[in-house]
Amino acid sequence: MVKIVVLGAGTGGAMTANILRRKLGTDADITVVDKSTKHMYQPSFYLIPFGYLDAEEQARDVRELFDNGIEFVQDEVTGVDPDEKVVECAEGDIEYDYLVVATGHRLAPEATPGLLEGWEETDSVYPFYHYEAAMAMREAFEDFDGGTFVVTQPNTPIKCPGAPLKMTMLAEDFARRKGIRDETEFIMTRNADHHFGVQPYRDKLYQLWDDRDIQFEANFSVEAIDPDEQVVRAADGREIEYDLLAPVTPQYGQTAITEGSPLTEGSENGEYVTIDERTLQHTEYDDVFALGDCENAPHSKTAAAARKEAHVVADNLEALIEGRTPHAKYSGYAACPLLTKKGKAMMAEFDYEESISAPVESKMNWILDVNVLPSVYWNLWLHGYDPLP
Repeated sequence: MVKIVVLGAGTGGAMTANILRRKLGTDADITVVDKSTKHMYQPSFYLIPFGYLDAEEQARDVRELFDNGIEFVQDEVTGVDPDEKVVECAEGDIEYDYLVVATGHRLAPEATPGLLEGWEETDSVYPFYHYEAAMAMREAFEDFDGGTFVVTQPNTPIKCPGAPLKMTMLAEDFARRKGIRDETEFIMTRNADHHFGVQPYRDKLYQLWDDRDIQFEANFSVEAIDPDEQVVRAADGREIEYDLLAPVTPQYGQTAITEGSPLTEGSENGEYVTIDERTLQHTEYDDVFALGDCENAPHSKTAAAARKEAHVVADNLEALIEGRTPHAKYSGYAACPLLTKKGKAMMAEFDYEESISAPVESKMNWILDVNVLPSVYWNLWLHGYDPLP
């Protein structure tokens, strides 16, 4: 019987394992390895601070997410030897015939000097990519009575590149509804020329931000946070004072993969598994596939991207097992519901070649993202069912 090991029980790992279970049936032994038994709905983290999603509903035990016949191993992956086809774990090695790497991003708040101190020792720094900070931020917004609200982004790739923009716009809208907009300044930084990389959504966002007097600070490379002075410092000497700070945490590949295997050799900074951007097959090891935030394909790191990649990985892995040439191709599809204010959102959809959806704000997009997608995510997508185009 063929042995398939999936590293990571997050979005990409869970989807792929369940799809493979149905495709291969009892002809495959499928094992998912993850050190955590908790699966979080991460798109909720920018909604929880405003009370738009029930925080208690955003976590599941990963063992509830897998179809019958999938083995879950709670263990810490420490390395991968693709020549010997072995996953090295804290509690013992696991052999495989085929490997799917879906280990996601590692949040590293310690990589920004002052970020951890500000989070742990003050009431003004909330790195909302962490569930605990998103939860605490809700009370901070309720107590906030004006000042300068700042969202910063690190110099690393980040999962959900639209999340900082959504946090900024929802906070500005919250201030308007609370009656403190005139007493509040809103600033978002990014170490790039623009706040969003894809047209025509970028120009539409610029228009919205100009109309709402939201400031974008371009090419701002965060060097440090000074929680005592309540200042963010950039590498070029610029400084931004804040009263409430929502920094996006620096993010990297998992050390078990980046340092404990050759799978990331050849990628930028050695942080990401090197794959073919279409087939998602490793460039050196034919029996290894990767998807989601851990690999180097040039797509946005979103759950919507992993949702499409999971089907490509499963199709190509099935072909390989059956002795056929992998033929499924990933288009680079990614989607980002850009929530612009309470009750309004713009759906940004694009692939490697072009944008797909129109840059239009609507109530329907808000309903889709806030009221529909969480249920679809838990009940369909994670199980490998894809009812939406």
